[in-house]
Amino acid sequence: MQSGWFNRFLSTVEWFGNLLPHPITLFACFSLFIILLSGLLGYLDVSVADPRPLGAAGREPDGMIEVISLLSADGLQRIVTGLVTNFTGFAPLGTVLVALLGVAVAEHSGLLSAAMRGLVLKAPARLVTFTMVFAGILSNTASELGYVVLIPMAAMIFHSLGRHPLAGLAAAFAGVSGGYSANLFLGTIDPLLAGLTTEAASMIDPDYVVGPEANYFFMFVSVFMIAILGAVITEKIVEPRLGKFNQANAETNLETPKLQALTAQEKRGLRNAGLALLAVSLVIGMTLVPQLGGILLNPETGGILKSPFLHGIVVFIFVGFAIPGFVYGRTVDSMKNDKDVINAMSKGMSTLGMYIVLVFFASQFVAFFNWTNLGTVLAVKGAALLTAMGLDGPEVFVFFILMCAIVNLSLGSSSAQWAVTAPIFVPMLMLVGFAPEVIQAAYRIGDSVTNLITPMMSYFGLILAVASRYQRNLGIGTLVATMLPYSMIFFVGWTVLFYLWVFLLGMPVGPGAPTYYAP
Repeated sequence: MQSGWFNRFLSTVEWFGNLLPHPITLFACFSLFIILLSGLLGYLDVSVADPRPLGAAGREPDGMIEVISLLSADGLQRIVTGLVTNFTGFAPLGTVLVALLGVAVAEHSGLLSAAMRGLVLKAPARLVTFTMVFAGILSNTASELGYVVLIPMAAMIFHSLGRHPLAGLAAAFAGVSGGYSANLFLGTIDPLLAGLTTEAASMIDPDYVVGPEANYFFMFVSVFMIAILGAVITEKIVEPRLGKFNQANAETNLETPKLQALTAQEKRGLRNAGLALLAVSLVIGMTLVPQLGGILLNPETGGILKSPFLHGIVVFIFVGFAIPGFVYGRTVDSMKNDKDVINAMSKGMSTLGMYIVLVFFASQFVAFFNWTNLGTVLAVKGAALLTAMGLDGPEVFVFFILMCAIVNLSLGSSSAQWAVTAPIFVPMLMLVGFAPEVIQAAYRIGDSVTNLITPMMSYFGLILAVASRYQRNLGIGTLVATMLPYSMIFFVGWTVLFYLWVFLLGMPVGPGAPTYYAP
């Protein structure tokens, strides 16, 4: 395998990925390219017929959409005056920052780590593999926890049970990274992607809003599908291929670990945190009871769809992590007062330095793309091409998911990839007739399944380092070969589930999320 076709394929991917600059540099280059391209196409008077109905907001009287040049006096003025507001008004920025404040409290108090440890260690022996993948998926709420804590712990657990440590590592890695978008709870990825989708959808419909809950139903169901597939792949394909663990191949100082169970204090902390979460949920639930005033229900319909509750759900993500996190911290003495909470939030924010810089350049790219009308022109022409090819039905999503999976091999950041592709494909598929919520759900499949096999994924080096403890001189090809079955089967299984859920059963991907877009 090291010298075969797979290793040559991996070398090609790695070579291509190394040609790409840092995502931040990439967005800066894209922004400059958009300015230059808009100047050229504006000079050539490139335009398309406006697909929006008469009377739609922003529709030109002549019914044509022209490429607007930023290589002009007006364009330069707009760039200079809009640079700051492009950044501060970027939809995903605020929602991610607010959500992470709460997650940081839960993470730094030890709540998330204890919850993951308790979930895995209490699992019956026959369910250990399933629980490992399942815990990995849940850890995506705070992604660093899964990579830094759960994956090394999974290898230790399998080692302690007399099973191959790399099988445990692979199972947890499959859940954390391969099932990246799936979860039982809304996390920071949901408002981030929803904000980018909203920005892209506004090219066709300026009033269209995609909420963080837009894919919740589909992602909730996906958790169990990924967990089951991950467990079966581990036990039927990966573990038999690895064979019996040979201690002689491991590091010389490696010992069979003895995992420490939760202490009585940690158990008490988890119980108190659970009660706190229940109390918070009850208080929030009271705002949705019509008999109690229904403060957060839709004032026009009295329902939950398009309500202040759903529009402000990031606030409840923040509260739902921060309060139980502090209660746990107080119980186990990891947090004593407001200073500890503030320190935890500060540490959480300190990890976002790179993200904030990335957002600055990504926001300029998205704004320039919108100002020039390039996205709309590409969408109209692309939609016409899809229709001419007969790809205007549900089958188009097979190609879309596959394309996202391939792009993910070289551009591993979920937000960076969607910031680039959403302004093109969301409007294009909206014009074909599909709702932005469904398009985003399909993207999340492609964005997840190839995380396992690309060296461009930011934590791939960490996983390789952990794996090499159990097999000295382990190469990238060996790790990728181990994870490739997950990637392939997840792609097929998740795509089939998407078609069954959305098009066969006609189920919404999230609360109030339509399948088809009707202007």
